[in-house]
Amino acid sequence: MKAINLLAPAHEHEFEARHGLPEALPQGERLLWQGSPSAALVAVQALHIRKVAAYFALLLGWRLASDLHDGAGWAAALAGCAGMLAPIVLALGLIGAMAWLVARTSVYTLTDRRVVMRIGVVLSITFNLPLARIASADLRQRRHSADIALTLAGDERIAYPHLWPHARPWQLRSPQPMLRALPAAEAAALSALLAPALQQAHATPGADAAVKPAAGSAHPLPQRAVRATQTVPPVHTHEAAPEAAHAGA
Repeated sequence: MKAINLLAPAHEHEFEARHGLPEALPQGERLLWQGSPSAALVAVQALHIRKVAAYFALLLGWRLASDLHDGAGWAAALAGCAGMLAPIVLALGLIGAMAWLVARTSVYTLTDRRVVMRIGVVLSITFNLPLARIASADLRQRRHSADIALTLAGDERIAYPHLWPHARPWQLRSPQPMLRALPAAEAAALSALLAPALQQAHATPGADAAVKPAAGSAHPLPQRAVRATQTVPPVHTHEAAPEAAHAGA
């Protein structure tokens, strides 16, 4: 029986012809950038581990104050709080593990024709987003990270639950795929490549004609013609306040 390394299983995504891509790139298509979200940033921004930890801290403080108010001594009050630590540590550990799995199983790829998102912890799904069908890209910067939300042209949409947590928060009616929790340096490199790639794709009629849905992709975008435009909105940049983390994922 073949041994399996749980930390780096050799069988994971073994169907991929190339890392992050379920099939080889067509002739003439060039890989421009590839990256993955940061596990720490996913935990903070998408899974809100700091807010959960703050909530547990309030519970501990309330328990300590209540015990002291009821006449218990410091030793008894602290012992009561200690009994709550095990489930709290377990809950925070599960959130951290989930963030690690999300980061480990997610790969964002930019070529000169499309954006490819391979996501999914349990069931891996690959989304092909032809550049000619991306109306605009919205770069949201933080102190040490950034997100890039993609607005799709036309009426095609991807269901929010299929994208989460790789979706712009609260955009439920018109979900926007988002390259999320990228380190600042990687996001800067990606945005510098994405803007001219979008302009080139929109300036060339039929630029996405040769791009096919990824093999095994559960939700490929329909192959429908997109009107060529003379000007394409650049990658918009927004400076988020330090305390403004994405709410709701």
